[in-house]
Amino acid sequence: MSHGYLHNKEEYLRRLRRIEGQTRGLQRMVDEEQYCIDILTQVSAVTKALESLALALLDEHLSHCVVRAAQAGGQEAQDKITEASQAIARLVRS
Repeated sequence: MSHGYLHNKEEYLRRLRRIEGQTRGLQRMVDEEQYCIDILTQVSAVTKALESLALALLDEHLSHCVVRAAQAGGQEAQDKITEASQAIARLVRS
């Protein structure tokens, strides 16, 4: 069994490295005592980047793992649907 995101693994890693760089930039901004609104603007950019990544991974999960489980049917299908619903709920609350 392989995870649905593996065909885009390098893209996800690239995006995560960019987010990591943005986070280091936030640390630097605080260390350099930059203007709070500029820091908040950067926090917003990091948040949006993480949300975008999460939605892409969720789409991969739905189109690969959930579809495969639904085709198999039975308890596995119900478990994957429940798992996906819980993941969506966590994303909505965050």
